[in-house]
Amino acid sequence: MGVGVLGVGHFVPDKVLTNKQLEQIVDTTDEWIRTRTGIEERRIAEDDMDTSDMAFLAAEKALEDAQIKASDIDLILVATVTPDTPFPSVACMLQERLGAKKAAAMDLSAACAGFMYAMITGKQFIETGAYQHILVIGVEKLSKITDWTDRNTCVLFGDGAGAVVLGKVSDGKGILSFELGADGSGTKHLYQNDNRYISMNGREVFKFAVRQMPQSSVNVIEQIDLKKEDVDYLIPHQANIRIMNAARERLGIPEEKMAKVIHKYGNNSSASIPIALSESVHSGKIREDDLIVLVGFGGGLTWGAVALRWGK
Repeated sequence: MGVGVLGVGHFVPDKVLTNKQLEQIVDTTDEWIRTRTGIEERRIAEDDMDTSDMAFLAAEKALEDAQIKASDIDLILVATVTPDTPFPSVACMLQERLGAKKAAAMDLSAACAGFMYAMITGKQFIETGAYQHILVIGVEKLSKITDWTDRNTCVLFGDGAGAVVLGKVSDGKGILSFELGADGSGTKHLYQNDNRYISMNGREVFKFAVRQMPQSSVNVIEQIDLKKEDVDYLIPHQANIRIMNAARERLGIPEEKMAKVIHKYGNNSSASIPIALSESVHSGKIREDDLIVLVGFGGGLTWGAVALRWGK
């Protein structure tokens, strides 16, 4: 048996913040944002909606899609850098709200690569036989740590949540290979500053990402003795369209075989990959037996990639 995705779901807030609206807030333009990032708009959670609320709504959809009851979940893993509070964890809040009474629960912090770290952590528990069903969520309310006077960062980020249910799948399906990595020397390039806002050296992060995302994508394919041509679909972290295209071009994948939701959601950090996965599945872009590569990078600096054969 393999370990794979039994169900997916996502949630984004209703409130839309367009580039045109940002022009009224900071010194920027719609054209500048679109040409450099690929972002046209992003979703912003209202003040009374916190990280755990979005996680709950995405989790409900993933459980429904998997046809799994909350009471059947053994472990809840939440990847986030914007929890409601430092403690208790979002995962514990979610456990109570879902009624997943037998589930252990914890949060993981690996920034935009957090979902990949959480997904691979979950895989290990199922492979050992310790757990059967694991709920993995990437969720962020980045709007509460965004400096809306900093035109270099405030144009990038949005709020949202994506969730998957992991479990046993038939042999040859599910997660076939993975890569996780970190380079702590890059902490100074992307971090939460003393004012509790996101601070980023965009040039250095861009250089790192256009090198690491394509390489990690190739690495997970080579681990399973397959070729770039075998990849059916690419789901990159939705950080910047130029970085995403660098990974796509390295794999030789046509544009229509790459998940792209950055134009309407912006960068959702740990939520971006599961949101893009959920949208791709529910829109029919991912089919049975497709070989999918999920790849992301984030503050830390961290990175992660997965090769996944779709199906149960």
